[in-house]
Amino acid sequence: MAAVTGLMVVWWVTEALPLAATALVPLVLFPLLGITSGTEVAAVYMNSTIFLFIGGFVLALSMQRWDLHTRIALRVISWFHGSAMFMVLGFMATSAFLSMWISNTATATMLLPIGLAVYSRAADQLSESDKQNLLTALMLGIAYSCSIGGTGTLIGTPPNLAMQRIFLITFPDAPEITFAQWLFFALPLSFSMLIITWLVISYRYTGRGFSTLQFSTSEIRDTSSRPMSYEEKAVAVVFSLTALCWMFRQDIIIGGFTIPGWSNLFDNASLINDGTIAVAAALVLFCIPARNRQRFSRIADSEIISNLPWNIVLLFGGGFALAKGFTVSGLSEYIGQQFMGMQDLEPTALVAGISSIVVFLTEVTSNTATSQILLPVVASVAKQIEINPLLLMLPVTLSASMAFMMPVATPPNAIVFASGRLHIRDMIKTGFIINLIAIVLITLQTWFIGTAIFDIDLTTMPVWAR
Repeated sequence: MAAVTGLMVVWWVTEALPLAATALVPLVLFPLLGITSGTEVAAVYMNSTIFLFIGGFVLALSMQRWDLHTRIALRVISWFHGSAMFMVLGFMATSAFLSMWISNTATATMLLPIGLAVYSRAADQLSESDKQNLLTALMLGIAYSCSIGGTGTLIGTPPNLAMQRIFLITFPDAPEITFAQWLFFALPLSFSMLIITWLVISYRYTGRGFSTLQFSTSEIRDTSSRPMSYEEKAVAVVFSLTALCWMFRQDIIIGGFTIPGWSNLFDNASLINDGTIAVAAALVLFCIPARNRQRFSRIADSEIISNLPWNIVLLFGGGFALAKGFTVSGLSEYIGQQFMGMQDLEPTALVAGISSIVVFLTEVTSNTATSQILLPVVASVAKQIEINPLLLMLPVTLSASMAFMMPVATPPNAIVFASGRLHIRDMIKTGFIINLIAIVLITLQTWFIGTAIFDIDLTTMPVWAR
């Protein structure tokens, strides 16, 4: 199992093979090496987490097909005007919000041309140095906020879904991590990271001495105010209902007050999960006919199925297979035993150290592959040193999405860098500062909010983890 993992890590890091092709290695080597049967490992590749991802992507692609995402983007950007700082904030807030629900790659691809168009209108008022500063601020703001916003929901970025599934594989008796739980846990971090990142970018590029900028968004506001089409309304209604169903599926307990979940209306409430809701929403979109028949006959159709990122689905499956192999082979227990010396470390130092390693490691590796490799390892370490595994798995998951220094670190970084408008030294310098801030915030978030949301007792090991 260790040899298979090593092979897959090298192929993932070097991309000697396509990432999805490497993810198929367990289907061949696990049975041949006696780790687990072909039937068992194949079953790991398709599960409720995969269907949550597929259903969420059908929603996202439907939103893009009927340009609802562009309307949302232009509407939010129009709310922030009057100065360069607020213009950058408008783009960052839009990027972060959209990335909570649709692919951060799609968000960056959509907002980059909008950002360049808005910049060209504002550049006439600026000196040459301020032109480059504003452009750099916009490019970095769009790229960074796409990654930050994705951490806010379970479907926002692949490491979040990977964590939910690997946690269930490793600890089958543990309580389910729900969409609402993750939202309440991660949203404060997304918001605080967004604001601090905006302040850092603004201070470095659009702060003191920046030219006065009288920026009007009337044209954008006029475009975003055009009447909504029937198809846009249909997608917006399904999208809104889906988000509400995810949030309120299970009881939400706030102190002594409980908001009952809608799943309690069914006798078999425990059988319903977030994947059920995602697939139901996708089926509704496939059933609704479109009025604009010149483009498509239905809100979602077979073309959307073919456009789904099946390579990411296979990549997920490979990570889940690794987690399964770690558990059934005993490798996770063996690795955990090698870290018995960490038992004497302060938990806060442990969380900060793991966050630091993952943040800088994911600068040069895929965040999905990084999280899928490390999550089973830290789970086994937590079991051996007898702390709640979530105390280490949560910061690994969040840190895997916090890579801001290198163009290859995340797709949004690569997209804005590929525009040719950004100097790599600006990304490295600004990204290093934000990396350090992310490490501190993730540590605090896990220690104070994570322990409350997930009921983590710092003194005892939960029964489901033993």
